[in-house]
Amino acid sequence: MDQHGAVLDISVQSRRNATAAKRLLRKLLKKQGMAPRVMITDKLASYGAAKREVMPGVEHRQHKVLNNRAENNH
Repeated sequence: MDQHGAVLDISVQSRRNATAAKRLLRKLLKKQGMAPRVMITDKLASYGAAKREVMPGVEHRQHKVLNNRAENNH
């Protein structure tokens, strides 16, 4: 979701490991055309591992409350 609450992409994955997270981040980056300033996710460790490899310069926030907009959308 973007800052206005619009859904950017929806992805359903069978696994929640680092490989699946890397694939998701690459797909989102390709679709958006540029890296975000901040990435907000739940506390799943695989997102942090994938972000360090795919988007090392992006700030990563992992917090339950910050992710509510995306969680409430589905």
